[in-house]
Amino acid sequence: MSTLVIGHRGAPGYRPEHTRSSYELALAQGVDAVEPDVVVSKDGVLVVRHENEISTTTDVADRPEFAARRVTKRFAGYELTGWFTEDFTWDELSRLRCRERLPKLRPDNTAYDGQEPMLRLRDVLELAAAADRGVVVELKHAVYFASIGWDLPGLVAAELHAAGWADGIHPLVIESFESTALAQVREQGIVARYVYLLEATGTPVDLALAQGRDAPTYAWTASPPGLDSLVGQVDGISVDKAFLTGATRPGTLVADAHARGLLAYTWTCRPENTFLSRPYRRGGGKRAFGDYTGEWGMLRDLGVDGVFADHPDLAVAVFRR
Repeated sequence: MSTLVIGHRGAPGYRPEHTRSSYELALAQGVDAVEPDVVVSKDGVLVVRHENEISTTTDVADRPEFAARRVTKRFAGYELTGWFTEDFTWDELSRLRCRERLPKLRPDNTAYDGQEPMLRLRDVLELAAAADRGVVVELKHAVYFASIGWDLPGLVAAELHAAGWADGIHPLVIESFESTALAQVREQGIVARYVYLLEATGTPVDLALAQGRDAPTYAWTASPPGLDSLVGQVDGISVDKAFLTGATRPGTLVADAHARGLLAYTWTCRPENTFLSRPYRRGGGKRAFGDYTGEWGMLRDLGVDGVFADHPDLAVAVFRR
């Protein structure tokens, strides 16, 4: 079976992430699925953004009518100042325009700044259904949203039902760094593959809040005993590629997952030197493309089941070779 190629927030190597043109380009370049990150607006609309803080991906900071919305919020262990989706209605958010999140790294994408509005989850589902492709829905900050009164898993489940994506008609994956959020969506009868996202370091915020120092780390979860604990709870894992490119246990994690009947995805495949593991970096600086075909070919040969890519056309060429 070939590796599933997933357009990570669309095709952000070529267009500002989470825009309509980014998703349309990813679909045109032949991805199997696209991946929207989902957060919540003030009036309960599911908004597609990398984070609920939107000053780096929209023109909100330049809008004088929203200057007073700039606030500092405290999350699990850190503070963040900016503008947050949960403080805006969808009508207000729809007036903003998207920007390139990494302008110094991807300056060509800034040519598209200010041209497109934000999207809702419903918009991405419609685009994917029209193209007969899958969607990988990532739930962001479910514990935080619950603390301010929003049931993110419940909202996602309701939207999938309303949009005709709940019964397995379309290829659907639900993913999150919070395993409790995955369980809550699954309990509502959504037919999908459930994939647990694992950072290279740290501890899941939902488990840390519930269990304190006894909470399992992401690294432990990627170990054989940790993978054992996931059997029957999720369908697979999606790991920071540092797990596979020279960090914890290169070459064994995918096989360990498969031995337990778990899928193994990895993120994120990006060709620029700054994102490649050291052996695959080449000259030309951070923005220059390194030996991405070497790194990605190694991931392909490990047998990963899915990859998230910013440049879908390049990933299709490597992973479907």
